Amino acid sequence: MQIIAKTPEEYIAQIPEENIPYFKKLRETILHNLPKGFEEQMSYGMIGYVIPKNVYPKGYHCDTKLPLPFANIASQKNFIALYHMGIYANPELLNWFVNEYPKHCKHKLDMGKSCIRFKKAEEIPFDLIAELMQKITVKEWIDLYEKNIKK
Repeated sequence: MQIIAKTPEEYIAQIPEENIPYFKKLRETILHNLPKGFEEQMSYGMIGYVIPKNVYPKGYHCDTKLPLPFANIASQKNFIALYHMGIYANPELLNWFVNEYPKHCKHKLDMGKSCIRFKKAEEIPFDLIAELMQKITVKEWIDLYEKNIKK
């Protein structure tokens, strides 16, 4: 499901009505728990959380004109998705998340490399997402990103 939007508000206005309250709560959870220095903006057709170019001028190695991505949220056809690059890049953080998830959700974790899929929007573990967002600072993300890029 491709949504064309210039702002997070435009994006949210286009998602299925039944998901809007959960999506808004997910966005608010991220914004309230995102460490200082990350910025919300539209990124890759989703609502993104990035390290802006004024903080990390090198930008994203795939396209140095873009800021360094960290996380995104999206409304897909059959689920709400959270893309979190920290769990992709840091095996310890991934293990923590996988072990914590069953304490917050009764359904099996549905996850790709960086994508966490929530097929039942009413069961998004907001407290766990809040904790996940607090786990990596801007400096830690830059260090981890640079370490992994140089491999």
